[in-house]
Amino acid sequence: MKVLGIIPARFKSTRFPGKPLAMIGSKPMIQRVYEQASKAFDDVVVATDDDKIFSNVQSFGGKAVMTSENHQSGTDRCAEAAVVYNQCKEQEFDVVINIQGDEPFIKPQQLKQLAELFEDKTVQIATLVKKIETEEELFNENAVKVVKNLNNEALYFSRFPIPFMRGVEKQAWKEKHTYFKHIGVYAYRYDVLQKITILPQSSLELSEKLEQNRWLENGYKIKVSETDFQSLAVDTPEDLDKIIKTMNPD
Repeated sequence: MKVLGIIPARFKSTRFPGKPLAMIGSKPMIQRVYEQASKAFDDVVVATDDDKIFSNVQSFGGKAVMTSENHQSGTDRCAEAAVVYNQCKEQEFDVVINIQGDEPFIKPQQLKQLAELFEDKTVQIATLVKKIETEEELFNENAVKVVKNLNNEALYFSRFPIPFMRGVEKQAWKEKHTYFKHIGVYAYRYDVLQKITILPQSSLELSEKLEQNRWLENGYKIKVSETDFQSLAVDTPEDLDKIIKTMNPD
């Protein structure tokens, strides 16, 4: 099974412009993500629409491809990059892993865990979940919750804590039911990735602002695997300051 790791990276982030090139210790963030991903897969490439990011990746010996600046999501950018990289390498990849470019300390084991799910030929899309530990996280709309079935397939993703616990005080919800938080790293079969990116936006996606609900609404299945670890993501300059103080990177 041939696996391709793709790291979407754009320069024009609303909350943190130039984020991929922000320094964490002695290395830019994109280099730290790339190095972690390379511990999991032989083929890793950065997908970007920015010349500065492209040049930076090449400067530390990484691989990068230029993609359109008009993509609406990392998934769309991955789909284009997978085609471009396939043509460059003149080979077909079976699985594409979409690796978040703002998680510089992502665990290689988690990426391998996702890839291994595709040993089951029926798996179309896969992602990770983690048990919710705190009430604050449960009711935080920025923490996406997921309900799964007995086959460990996602039923629905929501910013609201689901299921609703009827007749139970909210303070007791977490004690009465195991809730799961979505960890936003995706893996797709190559052909499935190309198909889901041409689907029109769906009502559930627009309601929650979560693209994975579009895939579910169109009948695709998303396999979920549980992890105990959530890496630190960098959404803002303040997040970066916390990471530098906490991790004390080289």
